Amino acid sequence: MSVQESLEISQEEFSQRRQRLSETLEGATAVIFAGKGGGLHDEFRPNLNFEYLTGITDESGAILLLNPGDQNPARREMLFLEPHLPELEKWDGWRGPIDSKLRSSFGFKSLMRVSAFPGALLQACKRSLHGKCLHPLVNHQSPIGPDLEVFQKLQQRIPGFKVTDGSSLVPQLRSVKSKSELGMIRKSADITAKGFQNILNTLKPGVTEFDVQEAAEHAYRAHGSRGPFYGTIVGSGFNGTILHYRANCDVIEDGAMVVIDSGARFGKGSGGYGSDVTRTYPANGRFTERQKEIYSIVLESMETTIAAVKPGITYAELDSISRKIITDAGYGDYYPHGVGHPIGLEVHDVQPDHHVAEGAIITIEPGIYLPEENFGVRIEDDILATADGPVNLTGVIPKTIEDIESAMANTTS
Repeated sequence: MSVQESLEISQEEFSQRRQRLSETLEGATAVIFAGKGGGLHDEFRPNLNFEYLTGITDESGAILLLNPGDQNPARREMLFLEPHLPELEKWDGWRGPIDSKLRSSFGFKSLMRVSAFPGALLQACKRSLHGKCLHPLVNHQSPIGPDLEVFQKLQQRIPGFKVTDGSSLVPQLRSVKSKSELGMIRKSADITAKGFQNILNTLKPGVTEFDVQEAAEHAYRAHGSRGPFYGTIVGSGFNGTILHYRANCDVIEDGAMVVIDSGARFGKGSGGYGSDVTRTYPANGRFTERQKEIYSIVLESMETTIAAVKPGITYAELDSISRKIITDAGYGDYYPHGVGHPIGLEVHDVQPDHHVAEGAIITIEPGIYLPEENFGVRIEDDILATADGPVNLTGVIPKTIEDIESAMANTTS
């Protein structure tokens, strides 16, 4: 790992993110709601734009207010928290009062309770006469975004107040990974590699798909992860042709191909970053000739596409490169999904435009699925786009036919 990379995001970096965002607001007022949830039965994770800008993952109901035009620098960014309720917090977790320690911990000079938010927002919007929506815009059948909802109410109360779209502003920041973010994702990739090694040690005919899932996820936690980045997929035989198969309950048969899609999450609490890796392994450690044929096509598609990853290329161009190889081999109808997506705070991370940004991390994951032959093949790695060429963050996990068969032979010898 580079000495410039870190395994956590500093308060200074979160502050710099908010400052860069504020510079794009054109003097407008902006709000991001963390959302509500959590408690005894559910783990809370905030709105990911809120997490990206604050690093706070355990304050249900929190609100971030950005008001770059305020004459008082301390009030240009304000954080509002739910009330401190000592009796309730004895059950759900101690939060404590607002004091200098909490301000320092969160990195905000202006820290208030949510009861003060309506008045603060009114004063900010009266000054700016401009609200910019940072939450995603939604179709007419979905509930209106929370910031657009409050801004529309203020339009009825503040003459001349206008509302404009800023929903791409935070995604543009999130799409380019900082050194600290890259450090955390590299750590996740290292842990994920440990998980796949444990898969190779476990996989054999007669074990269940869940045994394989548990092997990966146990290794993740044993090496510093809080758990999987998303729901692990282990699909053997026909199940490997189901793209988002999640039951993971069948016994793995001799001769079956097993599609394993999994990655470790790394970060504090419910937050952090992760990896997204897929490998397809033969249950008994040896590919049949037919399995080799299909696997080789998918691997060629993958490696050719990875080589093409560079800043400025479009996702459509990458998809075409990948799809041409599989289509020319006669299997275009058996490749139903796109070639990849960005990763970051979530497995399908924000994609602000059609181009791959320098510093973005994307997946490349072609596949061929043959339900009539009871097997599918998907191979996936996580690629950092740099001006010097693509960097494969997960390429150490065995994926050539020779490396897979050798690795599985070593685990059973």
